[in-house]
Amino acid sequence: MPAEEPCANPLLLGWVQEWVEQARERNSKGFTTYRKAHAALKACPVTFQHPSQLQQLKGFGPKLCDRLTEKLQQHCRDNGLPIPKRPRRSIVPGLANEDEDGQDNEERPPKRQRKPKPYVPTLRSGPYAIILGLATLEEGTRNGMTKPQLIEVAQPHCDASFTAPPDPRSFYTAWNSMKTLLDKDIVYERGRPTRRYHLTDEGWEVARRIQQTTNPAQPGPAQPVQLVQPARPEPQPQDLDDAVPQRLNRSPSLEIQDRPKEGSNYSDVVANADSSSGDSKPLELPKFRPIRLAPGSFEVQLVLDVREVRAKTDRDYMQNELAKKGVNPIMRSLELGDALWIAKCKDANFLSRLGAEGDEVVLDYIVERKRLDDLISSVKDGRFHEQKFRLKRSGIKNIVYVVEEISMDSETLDRRASMVQSAIASTQVVNGFFVKKTQKMDDTIRYLTRMTMLLKKQYESKPLLVIPTEVLTAQNYLSLLADLRDKEPTADHHITYPAFASLASKSDMMTLRDIHLKMLMCTKGVSGMKAIEIQKRWKTPYDFVKAFENCGGGEEGKKRKGEMVSEQMRNLVGIGKITKPLSLKIAEIWGDA
Repeated sequence: MPAEEPCANPLLLGWVQEWVEQARERNSKGFTTYRKAHAALKACPVTFQHPSQLQQLKGFGPKLCDRLTEKLQQHCRDNGLPIPKRPRRSIVPGLANEDEDGQDNEERPPKRQRKPKPYVPTLRSGPYAIILGLATLEEGTRNGMTKPQLIEVAQPHCDASFTAPPDPRSFYTAWNSMKTLLDKDIVYERGRPTRRYHLTDEGWEVARRIQQTTNPAQPGPAQPVQLVQPARPEPQPQDLDDAVPQRLNRSPSLEIQDRPKEGSNYSDVVANADSSSGDSKPLELPKFRPIRLAPGSFEVQLVLDVREVRAKTDRDYMQNELAKKGVNPIMRSLELGDALWIAKCKDANFLSRLGAEGDEVVLDYIVERKRLDDLISSVKDGRFHEQKFRLKRSGIKNIVYVVEEISMDSETLDRRASMVQSAIASTQVVNGFFVKKTQKMDDTIRYLTRMTMLLKKQYESKPLLVIPTEVLTAQNYLSLLADLRDKEPTADHHITYPAFASLASKSDMMTLRDIHLKMLMCTKGVSGMKAIEIQKRWKTPYDFVKAFENCGGGEEGKKRKGEMVSEQMRNLVGIGKITKPLSLKIAEIWGDA
């Protein structure tokens, strides 16, 4: 068997052989490229003066030649050898540079190839976080990271979650970007069944570029990577003006003159009924001395509704993510809103000694969170208007609507676009609430975190004034707040959480008239204005049922019941008018016609 001919470029061939083995071990897609390059170099009889000349061989491109050049330069430095200069022409005579007639093509300029752009991941994206997470390892180590280990160190560098999709309709997390990094040979994996992840040489270069971008004072690529989380500007208390603008200045008469439209809901009805009642007597407001909480005697905390979940199978996601960001929310079932902030007294008995109960005081910020699909359904079934009405009656000055614009079916979204825009516009302009739009739950979590930091700075450095619970009633609460804000615009007065929960309770806040109006509007076709007109004529549910009973029995009585409401309201025109078919439907429900 003939002896194998010696290679003309043993040093270069050895390095390529090393990369072939590494690619095979890492199961990298670059294995095929390295193997072709190795075979071509091994079979070539020509000795090359510089690695740049290898581009004439199959399998060698500018990237591989540059890598060999770096290897050769390092080899020369380590062994005290002169570094060969790159030749002006990379064409080697006699090797793939002669045409069929034997004419030398050396004078023909080589085709200029575009140098591929280096990979740059988006700031705080999945690939960005994974690269930074793997860069916490020592370069050259064979101990990679398992998926759970990598997620733990990468999550602080990423705005999206590695474990939960942005919304229940999606299946993709930040971890899905690992496939991109594997395809681009930035990361390689090894080990079965437990996979461990490592940065490739190119991955380490990307990590160093990221570090130099986020921290320009960091040494160049020759130095080991020392990860530093990009500094974020510390929020200042005045940033609250951007986070939650002051409510719009509106004339009280504007709300009194607003008339519910056809199809309006219970909240609009009560607001209109409240404003149109002319027999109300002015309340005599109580005189009191506010309880003063000194700075340092309390701590601002976020209270989150226990029903704020990402999905049934991931109920604690929001709570856990907030905790990772340094905010440990108090979890409870809220009577109103999805999140609010309280000042929790360090002395649990302080308030009770001074005429208030509990150890928590509600601050002037509350959040109602709506996913886009939930916003659409709540507008359709009336919950949206009722929630806004109850938020307005809560007495809290700064009301925030967070709308998560999750991905939805484009056809549904196009069909409901005008309804969504109208709902958001009325929330801002008519109600004077602040609307904060986010893309997913993770954005909402960051917003709540930022708000908590800002409110701690705003409130914990000054005293709080608390209204004693004993002077509060459901009738005088809003009038008392309005009077205090008018007389003392620079001083904020608050109430305890138990008092707030009682006043915000659906059952506690509803009067008999409220219940009557809501009962009337349960009948399909009875709009807000129609309900008000019925309630003007029959003040209570008892009066309404009694009127039907007075119509008598038999066929004649049944006919009178069916026509009673339409006959009583026959002189009305427009949206308050009751048609005979609707009158008959009302009689079937209320009069057992």
